[in-house]
Amino acid sequence: MSSEKPPFRRSHAWFGREDRDGFVHRSWIKNQGYPHDLLDGRPVIGICNTWSELTPCNGHFRELAEFVKRGVYEAGGFPLEFPVMSLGETQLRPTAMLFRNLASMDVEESIRGNPIDGVVLLMGCDKTTPSLMMGAASCDLPTIGLSGGPMLNGKFRGQDVGSGTGVWQMSEMVRAGQMTMQEFTSCESDMHRSSGTCMTMGTASTMASMVEALGMALPENAAIPAADTRRKRLAQLTGRRIVEMVKQDIKMSQILTRQAFENAIRTNAAIGGSTNAVIHLLAIAGRIGVDLKLEDFDKLGSEVNNILNLQPSGKYLMEDFCYAGGLPAVMREILPMLHGDALTVNGKTIRQNVENAPCYNREVIKTVEEPFMPAAGIAVVRGNLAPNGAVIKPSAASKHLLQHRGPAVVFESIEDFHARIDDPDLDIDENSIMVLKNCGPRGYPGMAEVGNMPLPPKVLKKGITDMVRISDARMSGTAYGTTVLHTSPEAAAGGPLAVVQNGDIIELNVPERKLHLEISDEELARRLAAWQAPEKPKRGWYKLYVETVQQAHLGADLDFLVGGSGAAVPRDSH
Repeated sequence: MSSEKPPFRRSHAWFGREDRDGFVHRSWIKNQGYPHDLLDGRPVIGICNTWSELTPCNGHFRELAEFVKRGVYEAGGFPLEFPVMSLGETQLRPTAMLFRNLASMDVEESIRGNPIDGVVLLMGCDKTTPSLMMGAASCDLPTIGLSGGPMLNGKFRGQDVGSGTGVWQMSEMVRAGQMTMQEFTSCESDMHRSSGTCMTMGTASTMASMVEALGMALPENAAIPAADTRRKRLAQLTGRRIVEMVKQDIKMSQILTRQAFENAIRTNAAIGGSTNAVIHLLAIAGRIGVDLKLEDFDKLGSEVNNILNLQPSGKYLMEDFCYAGGLPAVMREILPMLHGDALTVNGKTIRQNVENAPCYNREVIKTVEEPFMPAAGIAVVRGNLAPNGAVIKPSAASKHLLQHRGPAVVFESIEDFHARIDDPDLDIDENSIMVLKNCGPRGYPGMAEVGNMPLPPKVLKKGITDMVRISDARMSGTAYGTTVLHTSPEAAAGGPLAVVQNGDIIELNVPERKLHLEISDEELARRLAAWQAPEKPKRGWYKLYVETVQQAHLGADLDFLVGGSGAAVPRDSH
């Protein structure tokens, strides 16, 4: 071993001291069997792991972490794995989004308070990716992301079925009398056949793509299936690379520039990504100090062609996307629209990473000239019903409904919706506009994925499969339909959505970016003056969240978490 003295690093403040506290830090960590020379000043790499049996998408992360450790050791680092709060979309109630900011605090303080020089973020299920990125960004150490990868394609009765998307489709068939409940439940074991996240372009796959597009992960991070051995090799290479990043002192702020976020927005449009990317990218940008706004998603991405034929917008699934060339092939197609000189974690630029990326299947990955869908990026609509904006995903909507005017059928809460939607006497038809209130950040609380409201059976039985739906909620990235989401300000904050009444005429005009409630300004003011705020939670996280959460157009972070505190070594513990 070289006798050259290593450079001073954060971990040296713990392990490099020749005093009582240095004894404590070294001696106690040695009780796990680590030899003394691992504490010789080499980079200490924290592996931030969101493994949990309650987060099925991340259930394979114990094994994945071991491959990261191999890479860290090979590159001369010392890996130390630590757990943080894991957010499972399918199990956690009332919604994982309620706890995204709490998990980010766990990540931030775990990094800052421990002897860590660089971080590997192990993330997969929807909210684990933004929460880890947000928390790490507030520390701004050398950091690299590693997603867990999607599941293998679902298979049911000889057909590919996509997680989430297939659930929504088949559940509507049950409600329309076109499928029995026994047939429906028989698909449970066939849809999810391996470890990993949803294999549709849901929020998990979208955010894995965003991490790669931002330059925060190695190329091919987004699409390699969890069950594919290439995911393990990527984990090992990630472990090697983070050690070099520490030695080169490449911090998150050098990667997460304004140009990186612009690349992510355009990439999200090109893949038909989830509307949830909007709220998460806004929050991550807020932590790293990049001035990103809701209108940037419309300005930068709405005219970008969707070139990926993938569910829920298209036909194929993430496994097919991987075999077709993955995200590098998509980014190569749109490279003229990207900031090619943006730096990435492997030390190369976006251009260097993707300019020679091959495409192996043009049915899956189309070209910009012959896209899957033209100008299908996320659109931002505004008007007296959404003064601060709302979003819609045209690629998942019915084209004939992108310009629609109709009477509101109002549901005051999700409970009200469930109580009445199946009522055959409900005064509703395909021309109506369904309005759901009190499901935003404060209202649910946590802004649940209930915006893609199921249609009433009386409409489904006519063969109608889509209606205009408006809410302050979110929508699963695996879902589809003409749904206006993230209406801001939300109803629970006294936004205009709170005072919409049954029968009010609403106009949605996506080409003109308009969402208008057809009542006079005077009548709107009168209704708002009479509105009464809902009762707030009395204690705990719910109370802190509701009192400090920002509105959707700002990313729904807590107001006191915006920005960062860096990673200065805290005071001694003894």
